[in-house]
Amino acid sequence: MNIIEINKVLSNKVRIDILDWLKDMESNFPPQINVPNFNNGVCVCHIQDKTGLSQSTISHYLTMMHKVDIVIATRIGKWTYYKRNEKVIKEYIKLLQSTL
Repeated sequence: MNIIEINKVLSNKVRIDILDWLKDMESNFPPQINVPNFNNGVCVCHIQDKTGLSQSTISHYLTMMHKVDIVIATRIGKWTYYKRNEKVIKEYIKLLQSTL
C-alpha cells in the first residue's frame, strides 16, 4: 500500500464525497439500471449525476481511486459499477494511525 498515492487521491473534496456516498449507496443513489441491488456498487452514471461534473472528470477520478485500490470496479455489459474497498480503506486508516 502506498500511503502517499492514496493521500494524493484523497486530496480532492469530490473524491472524498464519492467515498462518503458509497458508504451508504442505497440512501445516496437511485436504484441501479441493469442490476437489482447494490452488491456490485453504483453505476458511474449515478455518481456523475450526483456530482454534476462531466463524465470524463468522474471517470478520471474513479480510475485514480481504483488504481490505489480504495474502490472496486465491476464491469457488467457496457456499465461499470464502483464500491468501496473496505479492506484497503481500513488498512490505510490503520497505517495512518501507526505512522502519525
